[in-house]
Amino acid sequence: MNFSSLQEWLVNLGVPSGVFTYNTWVYQVFMVVFLTLLVSYTLGLVFNRLGRFAEKSNNPWDDVFLESARKPLKILIWLLGISWAARITHTANNAEIFEFIDPVRRVGVIVLITWFLFGLAKRFELALQSPDRVKEPLDATTASAIGKLLRASIVITAALVILQNLGFSISGVLAFGGVGGIAVGFAAKDLLANFFGGLTVYMDRPFVVGDWVRSPDKNIEGTVEHIGWRLTRIRTFDKRPLYVPNATFSTISLENPSRMTHRRIQETIGVRYEDLQQVRSIVDAVKRMLIEHAEIDDNQTLIVNLNQFADSSVNLMVYTFTKTTIWVKYHEVKQDVLLRIAEIIEQHGAEIAFPTTTLHVASLPEQFAQAGVAPATKP
Repeated sequence: MNFSSLQEWLVNLGVPSGVFTYNTWVYQVFMVVFLTLLVSYTLGLVFNRLGRFAEKSNNPWDDVFLESARKPLKILIWLLGISWAARITHTANNAEIFEFIDPVRRVGVIVLITWFLFGLAKRFELALQSPDRVKEPLDATTASAIGKLLRASIVITAALVILQNLGFSISGVLAFGGVGGIAVGFAAKDLLANFFGGLTVYMDRPFVVGDWVRSPDKNIEGTVEHIGWRLTRIRTFDKRPLYVPNATFSTISLENPSRMTHRRIQETIGVRYEDLQQVRSIVDAVKRMLIEHAEIDDNQTLIVNLNQFADSSVNLMVYTFTKTTIWVKYHEVKQDVLLRIAEIIEQHGAEIAFPTTTLHVASLPEQFAQAGVAPATKP
């Protein structure tokens, strides 16, 4: 709306035409600012009302749209109002600075639209992880990858549109970017390696946020907290943050214990040689106990056997798998199993062996035999 249009609109509202003289542009600017303030205030009331309706509705996406549009739209109203007031001022004062009104307004509108879409993409990413909004929520890693790709696309598109509005040739910019990209690629090969490493992590998904990972090749072990385009943050078990460049995951072996199906119990338990006759019944009783145990999966490999004649014990091997994979509960189950094995050994009149050394002397010198010295046994 230009200066003459504003005059005509105010005359139609009943304002005397004599008011509009060359020196009344200040009042017109004041009127524009007042109308902008009024529209902005009214828009805030409308958004508050719509927000209350959105909270009651079953549509999970309306509040996402409203929250993303609230601030950009209010700032857009002020941008248009101030540019309109500046245009009126330009009519009364031909200062060169006002020639930048139109480019600033166009760039401002593009920036505000980008802000709106950027916020919408961020809230969309969070909504995809919420079970209250979607029936099948995405994991944090996938949702983060989708959100980052959307935001990167929005920023690149906005930058190209701004350059086009400022009079730059997009084809020239893209050509320069292609040539410059080669030089940047050589100069920042490590940065690009980390970028493509992060892309590989997002595509192959060897781990996601919240997984426990460890590497036998590197001193890496902990819980994944964040997967970025350059770095992955892992919280070690002593609560220190460990920042790993994504390119590292392309060159190392990585374990993901969070995806194990069972946890293994593998123990060697020794009984005394004096209790060798009870070993068979002990083995049968332990095996039966494990099969009947509620936390042991008897569909997996289950072995209880005499395994070795050791120096001071007859060793039994116990090899089985728990149903749980939770670290704390696994140790509770393992403790219960070991205590039950100890009770079974005791019930059969046997004992768990401990390291001993026995010295057998075939004969004694005559002077010791006459003195009645017996062969010594040392523990």
